[in-house]
Amino acid sequence: MTTRAEPGDDQSDPGLSAIMSERRQLINLGYRLLGSLADAEDVVQEAYARWYAMSAREQQAIESPGAWLMTVASRICLNLLGSARARRETYVGDWIPEPLPEPAEWITGRSGADGTDPADRVTLDESVTMAFLVVLDSMTPAERVAFVLHDVFRYPFGEVAEVVGRTPAACRQLASSARRRIRSAQSPAGPSAGQAGIVRQFRTAWEAKDIDALISLLDPDATATADGGGLAVTHLHPIVGSEQIARAYAEIARVSGDRTTFLECTVNGLPGLVTRQDGNLSTVFAFEIVDDRIRNIWAVRNPEKIRPWRIR
Repeated sequence: MTTRAEPGDDQSDPGLSAIMSERRQLINLGYRLLGSLADAEDVVQEAYARWYAMSAREQQAIESPGAWLMTVASRICLNLLGSARARRETYVGDWIPEPLPEPAEWITGRSGADGTDPADRVTLDESVTMAFLVVLDSMTPAERVAFVLHDVFRYPFGEVAEVVGRTPAACRQLASSARRRIRSAQSPAGPSAGQAGIVRQFRTAWEAKDIDALISLLDPDATATADGGGLAVTHLHPIVGSEQIARAYAEIARVSGDRTTFLECTVNGLPGLVTRQDGNLSTVFAFEIVDDRIRNIWAVRNPEKIRPWRIR
């Protein structure tokens, strides 16, 4: 796999050069493949550990350390995706990808090898919206890896084949299948500014416990999914239908009362909400908005997944 070199690479120390120039790309890759920043960090740490486990002569024999790291990280992700399905069988409730805030909203957490919190190094674009990640999570591990490497990171199928362990033609078919999944699951979204207005109206109606107003903002077949991971109280199964969601959310607002504060924010690059309960962040909400109606709500309450978020 060829490297996408960045300015300032120090070829006199290929190990240091790889860390400085490739870490961001590796984090971006890991998050898109796994839907978890914590797991992405672990993958990057493991890739670097394998690099430093080699002798200096072995390192020097590698023409492109960055490309080597990308290949290794991709293979680690592929293995993790294969085992993730088994782990999900014991997960309490629905599993939702880990939500990402705006870079300025990160809490400094686990430090990266370059001294920078990796959280603010994930590039927020259409390939990390919650709707996109949820579709990616429905794919087979091979489909997901082939699609992300080729369509997101622009690697040729010959190089993708090195990671997936299949022929380039087979990888082309995997990516094509993944694209069909995305086309069938997603509809074009409106401008971000328009979505922000709809989220704001939803927040106002929710705070007012206005069921009719909530229904008017929701697609008739909308779905609300929550992820507590067994660590936070939430509904275990998706709520389907605008009226059912509106009544459930109005009841949540009624029960929480004055203890809960609603804040508008950016979640995975799109307008979203967070709630604070008794001064502590409790839930991050991501939305999919199509034709000026909310089609999907993803509520992440698992405290392990919202740890990077800062209370404003």
